[in-house]
Amino acid sequence: MKVLITGGSGGLGLAIAAALGDAEVVSLGLEEGFDVGDADAWRAVEGEFDAAFLNAGIVTREGDMAALTDEQYRRALRANVDGVVFGVRELSARLMPNGGAIVATSSLAGLTATPMDPIYSLTKHAVIGFVRSVAPQLAAKGIRIQDEVRGLIDVPLMDPAFVADAALQALDDEETGGAWIVQPNRVLRFRFPNIPGPR
Repeated sequence: MKVLITGGSGGLGLAIAAALGDAEVVSLGLEEGFDVGDADAWRAVEGEFDAAFLNAGIVTREGDMAALTDEQYRRALRANVDGVVFGVRELSARLMPNGGAIVATSSLAGLTATPMDPIYSLTKHAVIGFVRSVAPQLAAKGIRIQDEVRGLIDVPLMDPAFVADAALQALDDEETGGAWIVQPNRVLRFRFPNIPGPR
C-alpha cells in the first residue's frame, strides 16, 4: 500500500506512518519543502496512492478579531482549507486512479463554537462541510473520504499512537463522508442531526 501523509513530520503524522507498518509512505510538509497550500506544489506530486492522510494544520492563537492580522488569517486558511481542497482535487483527478481512501484531520472546533480561536474554528467547520459535500462524487470514483475530529482540550492528553489508530479506523470505514470523534479512550462516528426542511 502506498500512502500520502501531509504534516507527516509532526507527532501525529509520524504516529500514522508508524501505525501503517510496511506501507510505502510519502510525507509532504514544510520539512520536505512542500507547502500544502500551494496549488502548483500539489500539481507537481507524482505517483499513485491507495490512501492519504491530509493532516497538516495550524492555529492562529488569536481570539480577538480586532487584533487578527491578515497574515494570521491567510496562513490558517492556506494550511487548513487550501491544503485539504488542493489535496483532494489532485487525489481525485489523478493520484488515486484505482480508488482509495482519504482521511482529513479536523477538530471539535469544526463542530462547536471556539471563542479562543474563531478563525481556526472557521477552517475546521469548512473541512467538515467539504468532506460531507464531496463524498458522493468521490464515491463514484471509488474513493472514500472521512474526517478525523480530534478533541480540543483533550488533545495534549492523548497518545499520538491512539489518535493514529483512530485515523486508521476512519480510513477503513466502508461508509464515506463521516466524521470520527477522537477523545481519550473513545472513538466514535458522529451522527449529524437531521436539519428540518420546509413543511
